[in-house]
Amino acid sequence: MSGLPAARRTVLKGAALGAAGLGAAACSTDSKLGHAQTPTPTAPVELGAADEVPVGGAKLYREQRVVVSCQAAGQYKAFSAQCTHAGCLLDKVEGNEGNCPCHGSRFDMTTGKALQGPATVPLPSVPLKLEGGKLVAGPDA
Repeated sequence: MSGLPAARRTVLKGAALGAAGLGAAACSTDSKLGHAQTPTPTAPVELGAADEVPVGGAKLYREQRVVVSCQAAGQYKAFSAQCTHAGCLLDKVEGNEGNCPCHGSRFDMTTGKALQGPATVPLPSVPLKLEGGKLVAGPDA
């Protein structure tokens, strides 16, 4: 670039720095819970039979954007299934870990805690109740 006029070098450096800044902003570790859609149900939603969630494991309800874990018979916890990094929906649960397909974040399904980044913020908990053998998630649950 030594053969370029000083003004052109300044413009090119500025463009390169601006592009780098945009890239860093796109992969920020800040929470993006509202990025894609509302991260938790805004009304009670029936998930299905409680016995579909394996004891010692978890089940992903993609359509409802909720993941439910069961560490002991009758003890359930629910979390948003929307990654806190860029708002992507978790695509699978293996044992007690949820996976985000967008950037590789992984979450503990028993606590919601981010286990592997780029996400650093835990998944928000979702109120959950058992009604007639069925799990219901969302407000007033």
